[in-house]
Amino acid sequence: MTLLLDDVTLTYPDGDGRLTALDAVSLEVPAGRVTAVVGPSGSGKSSLLAVAATLVTPDRGRVVVAGTETAALDPAGRAALRRERIGIVFQQPNLLPSLTAVEQLQVMAHLSGARPKAVRERALTLLDAVGLVDLAARRPHQLSGGQRQRVNIARALMNEPSVLLVDEPTSALDHERGGAVVDLLVALTRERGTATVLVTHDEAHATRADTLVQVEDGRLTSRAVA
Repeated sequence: MTLLLDDVTLTYPDGDGRLTALDAVSLEVPAGRVTAVVGPSGSGKSSLLAVAATLVTPDRGRVVVAGTETAALDPAGRAALRRERIGIVFQQPNLLPSLTAVEQLQVMAHLSGARPKAVRERALTLLDAVGLVDLAARRPHQLSGGQRQRVNIARALMNEPSVLLVDEPTSALDHERGGAVVDLLVALTRERGTATVLVTHDEAHATRADTLVQVEDGRLTSRAVA
């Protein structure tokens, strides 16, 4: 299993007490598979992603990414793990307005010290995978919302992550374009062998995943994919 959350509990300060965001959550996501996470606002979906991304340390429980026990890592080690093993697709693409589509991807890899020629070749390969290689020289304002989200996905894959965490990627798109983005995520997961967690409010999109789980009041329940 490429991503494992084992009996994870996460609480936050809440007045004189603690608010439980995740309550003994366990989740396994194998390589090459997509797990969709649904649930009402405030149910714990964002907390689950934050823990999986090692951005937040749980009160108890284990988080294992690509065989690495994250509890044993110091802050620098967790940052390195995120950079090398975890790709994050945010709800909003947040592309840099002055950079072209290919440059958005190149920036990610340059942080790791990769060779410029190899970086550009990989960036173009990924843009081709998401159907945008012909638009590599365009800047964000010259791309549609769906195209910007595709650049966002390609950027998250730039450092060949083992785990891909995707937060509401279709929230700003209509249903048809949103479905196309989710189909792309599923295809890339299969092709590149990532363990993908997709948080979505759209249950129709969630049914494209291999596994569907629901978060409610910080607890996780499995559901069959229709």
